[in-house]
Amino acid sequence: MIILGIDPGFDRMGCAVLEKTKNGEKLVYSTCLTSDRKAPYEKRLLSLGEKLEKIMNKYKPDITTVEKLFLFKNQKTIMGVAEARGMVLYLAAKKNICIKEFTPLEIKMALTGYGRAEKSQVQSMVKAILKLEKKVKFDDEMDAIACAITCSSTSLPRAH
Repeated sequence: MIILGIDPGFDRMGCAVLEKTKNGEKLVYSTCLTSDRKAPYEKRLLSLGEKLEKIMNKYKPDITTVEKLFLFKNQKTIMGVAEARGMVLYLAAKKNICIKEFTPLEIKMALTGYGRAEKSQVQSMVKAILKLEKKVKFDDEMDAIACAITCSSTSLPRAH
């Protein structure tokens, strides 16, 4: 089973492709998609959508898992992230990919057993679970990997 984990955003969007086998999980690919900060917002979404669609076409995920929005202090930021998240859901639905969503609390709980775990604890568990040797530059990419692992470790519906 191929799982595409997404940490939505319009400045940086974390993406991770995880393969789940009977022997466990293997990180196939991960990155942080970015958009041009000088471009109009709709062009930024278009650019991210095109990059994400290429990843979907290449890896053909059975499931796309997306981090749900949680509390944001900046209302302007939450709207942009929500719209980027909507674009991700649209692409997955358009390609008939099963969608699972998790809150940051659910992800922390699945990886550490504690819903209020620090980001560093989650990152340590991601590295331990996947025996990750790759250096992950941005938190967004690590969050996408964590989201994919959470999906892999929960009972999953059959992809449609």
